[in-house]
Amino acid sequence: MLTIEKLVDENTDKISLSWLAGRSNANRSPLPDTCLAAADLVGHLNLIHPSRIQVFGHEELAFYARLEARRRAHHLDELLASGVPAIIMADGLAAPADLLEHCVQRNVPLLASPRSAAQVIDLLRIYLAKKLAPVTTVHGVFMDVLGMGVLISGESGLGKSELALELISRGHGLVADDAVEFSRIAPNLIEGRCPPLLQNMLEVRGLGLLDIRAIFGETSVRRKMKLKIIVHLVRTTSPEANFERLPLQAMTQDVLALPIRKVVLPVAAGRNLAVLVEAAVRNAILQLRGIDTMTEFMERQMDAIQNGEG
Repeated sequence: MLTIEKLVDENTDKISLSWLAGRSNANRSPLPDTCLAAADLVGHLNLIHPSRIQVFGHEELAFYARLEARRRAHHLDELLASGVPAIIMADGLAAPADLLEHCVQRNVPLLASPRSAAQVIDLLRIYLAKKLAPVTTVHGVFMDVLGMGVLISGESGLGKSELALELISRGHGLVADDAVEFSRIAPNLIEGRCPPLLQNMLEVRGLGLLDIRAIFGETSVRRKMKLKIIVHLVRTTSPEANFERLPLQAMTQDVLALPIRKVVLPVAAGRNLAVLVEAAVRNAILQLRGIDTMTEFMERQMDAIQNGEG
C-alpha cells in the first residue's frame, strides 16, 4: 500500500518535499492502485479529478488569487471533498492562508517543493509508474549476462542455480535467485528485482545458501535489470524438448502480457550450458541489431537453388 508518507520519504532527495499540514493523516490516505497510469494520479489545478495529487505552480496560484473569496472557498471545498490525496505547492511558493487553513481543518496533506511544477509532475509520474506497475513473481534465476537481463527457468532439479554459479564465475551478475519480482514499468519494458529477503543469495544443492556478494565481490550482483530473454531448461525426455531445430520464427513467452524472447535448452550430460546461454544472448544482441542468421541462411539457400536451376 502506497501512502503519502511513503511517497514523501522516498522522494526526499529528488523532489525535496516538506510538510505544511495534514501529516497526521499521511498514513491513513493510501493512493489508489486501480489507476491505469501514473498520469491518473498527478494533475494541475485546471481540471479537478477525484483521487489525484494536485500541484500548484505559478499559473495555478495566479488563477487562484484572481478568484473572489467566496469562489475560492467554493473551489477549495470541491477540491478537498473530492478525496484529493495531497496538494503540493511547487516553485517554492507559499501556500495561501485560506488553503492552509482548509487543509489543517480537514487534515489533508499539504506539501511544498522548491522544484518547478513541471518537474514535480514528471518526477512523480516516473515514481508512481514504478510503484503502481503490474507485478508478478516468477520462479527461476535472473541474471545479467553481457548486459542483458536473462531469466533462467525450468523445473526443480535441472541445475538452474549451478548454471547461475558458473555464469557468475565467468564474470556475469546475479539479480535474483528462486523468486524474481517482475514489474511492467513501461508499455514495452519489464524490470526484474530480488525480494529484500533473498538479496545477494544463491541456493545450491550440497552447498546451501551462498552470499554471492561476499564471495565474488560487489560487481557480481545487480540490484535490477530489464528482462530481455528467457532461457528455459528442459530434460531431454520432456515433450518440451521436441521443438523445431531451425525455427522460422523466434519463440516468445508472455510475461505480464508482454512477449519476451525465449530459448529452450535441453539439459544433458556433457553440454556446457553456460557457453550455450552466452551464445544465446550474443545471438539475441545480433538480432536486435538487425542481423538474423536464420534469415541469412534462407537467403543463401534460395540463391543456391536459383543458381542451380539456372
